[in-house]
Amino acid sequence: MRILIVSEDIPYPSMGGLAKHALNLARALVRAGHQVDLVGNNEHPIEVCGDEGRFGGRFFGELHGHNAGWKESRLGMYLPPKRTVIAKRFAAIILRHAPNYDVVHYHGHVPNLARFLPAGVNFVQTRHDQGSDCFQHTRFRDGKVCVSVDPEECASCITARPNRLQRAVSTTAVIRFRREVAEGFRRHKTVFVSDMLANNLERSFGPGPWGTTVHNFTDRTALEHIRQDSSLLPAAPGLHVFIAAKLYPAKGVEQFLRTLAPRMPAHLSVTVAGDGPDEARLREDFGGSQVDFIGWCSPEKTLRLAAQASAVVVPSVWEEPCATTVLEGLFLGKATFALQRGGTPELAIYGASPDQLRLHPTMQSLVEDLVRFDPRTRFGYAPPGLGGADMAARRLVQIYQLPHRHPAS
Repeated sequence: MRILIVSEDIPYPSMGGLAKHALNLARALVRAGHQVDLVGNNEHPIEVCGDEGRFGGRFFGELHGHNAGWKESRLGMYLPPKRTVIAKRFAAIILRHAPNYDVVHYHGHVPNLARFLPAGVNFVQTRHDQGSDCFQHTRFRDGKVCVSVDPEECASCITARPNRLQRAVSTTAVIRFRREVAEGFRRHKTVFVSDMLANNLERSFGPGPWGTTVHNFTDRTALEHIRQDSSLLPAAPGLHVFIAAKLYPAKGVEQFLRTLAPRMPAHLSVTVAGDGPDEARLREDFGGSQVDFIGWCSPEKTLRLAAQASAVVVPSVWEEPCATTVLEGLFLGKATFALQRGGTPELAIYGASPDQLRLHPTMQSLVEDLVRFDPRTRFGYAPPGLGGADMAARRLVQIYQLPHRHPAS
């Protein structure tokens, strides 16, 4: 097949899980014999990604305008035309390329663009976050998971105390956006990276066949090479815990460290890789001989540090859709500790044994399990192919070949 992958998250010198997912998929599709090209943003050449940007096809840097703020923060309200304008711009760019491909597969943060593509275009989008109905993409505010479906409440996410005008305009923007997304999902095929995302969407959109789940995946071959390399190193004494996360409230690093600190045993140490708005304060509060903040690391260094650890902790307190860090921990053979929320419980099937992914209802119980964990514990390998990009690519090709959805009513 001739396949066009589209993502505004590519290319950047430092890329997140969505971009890595799309590039891993591109490489897997090329290995399977398909022709794959990629449309990304026009801010950087693909070379800024280094080896990660090499996928075996052509790159077109054309997406733009998605980072414009439209002065929403200054005005304290979401503007109804903003997301429609961006979606139409992306749709126009896709339509220039679509006749040259059998399918267009979008990975990004503008889900309503499907509304502006004709039903005759074989278009698939993968939803990686909760941005199908939440402007913050996370459904997390005031330190807890947001389950509200009332568009009026969204006004408080752009300004703490919206006045009558701000509330009315923001409410209109959310209603318009959700309507466009729903119409687009009815018109074109949608893939979710977890069942949780599909189930949560029904709170706002109502029941319906909104899409198909194909779990997040990773490059298992690369991870297993790193795992084998690390096994040649002598094991360090003690319990070495590794965390890779952006340092802001939803990722739960602060809550984890505050829970751990009062009962942290002498044999336990924590390495935190990542940066973010809370980094300086967390360094001040927790940095020391047992907790090391090492800042942002390259993907390869991050994986090698995880492979050398005794355990991986993913302390997210928001509902992670399908965390790549959980998959990486499991495939590196590490006990992986996380909260039992979001799409994370679905990833238990990728563990080598039932006790490898250690899920907990509270941070307190997670920490209690962690401090008791025997660092000598070893895990085997998950069944071959499971959770890897090649298996996911075969499933996605089947979806590409399905008939198009019916036009939106």
